[in-house]
Amino acid sequence: MTDAATDPDVLTPLLADLAAEGEQLDAVVAGLDDAGWSSPTPAPGWTVAHQVAHLHWTDEASLAAIEGGEAFGDLMKRAASDPTGFVDAEAERIAAGSAEELLSAWRDGRARLSDALRAVPRGTKIAWFGPPMSAASMATARLMETWAHGRDVAEALGVELPRDRRAEHVAYLGFRTRAFAYLVRGREMPDAPVRVELHGPGGERWAWGPEDAPDRVTGDGYDFALLATRRRTRDDVDVAAHGAAADEWLDIVQAFAGLPGPDPKPRSGRVDAVPLSPSVEAEPFSPSVEAERSEDRDPAGGVS
Repeated sequence: MTDAATDPDVLTPLLADLAAEGEQLDAVVAGLDDAGWSSPTPAPGWTVAHQVAHLHWTDEASLAAIEGGEAFGDLMKRAASDPTGFVDAEAERIAAGSAEELLSAWRDGRARLSDALRAVPRGTKIAWFGPPMSAASMATARLMETWAHGRDVAEALGVELPRDRRAEHVAYLGFRTRAFAYLVRGREMPDAPVRVELHGPGGERWAWGPEDAPDRVTGDGYDFALLATRRRTRDDVDVAAHGAAADEWLDIVQAFAGLPGPDPKPRSGRVDAVPLSPSVEAEPFSPSVEAERSEDRDPAGGVS
């Protein structure tokens, strides 16, 4: 399998999708007045400004990790002393500034991070709060978090975001982090493998896991991404489990690291555009997930 940690054929489209996800959220917040930036979002105590501040801070932390040195070492020490409060404190600190400064800094950080990830030498693993990760893993984690927090902002502002193919990256992380979902809850993962077969917004096929696995997850890929980022409950998505292991996993699936946080608020049914569930802060302690997919993509657009 190609080393997707630095394979430009994998990293380049990942960075393009990360940029597109950031630009989509940027377009939502760029014209906001002070009241808009102060709008409460599903994350308790977080406004739109907090959401963007958190994304900006995590981009800067990622840059510090790539560059190495004392700056990232200091971040590691501060995070270790207060893993959950540290995230909130940084969001609060950055959100306290002006919206104009925040937007400018976030834009600058996004551009610098993209350039830095593209320049990571082949085979290099980047130190992180959890296990070291590749440039592709870091890009995927940043895309997932931008996607998830972007949905929180959209809900707060009553904006509809498209159900697009970039949700595949988020869904893939949800699949790859199955073991972590058990680990963070202190539970033992069943030995049974799970096959995931989803359809994307444009009819694409997204498929991962052993083809002969009796336990399967099927359904809408975008909905699975909402479920994996804990923006929806199982009752509110078009995703089905077939088999005991698959059923158990869907109860706890999460694509982000850190504690799972409170359960999302139940909804009356599927909503096709705007994710409406409460946010769980997708903390920067992302599990290392290699996006090693370059040789596994089937002609239909899925991955096996």
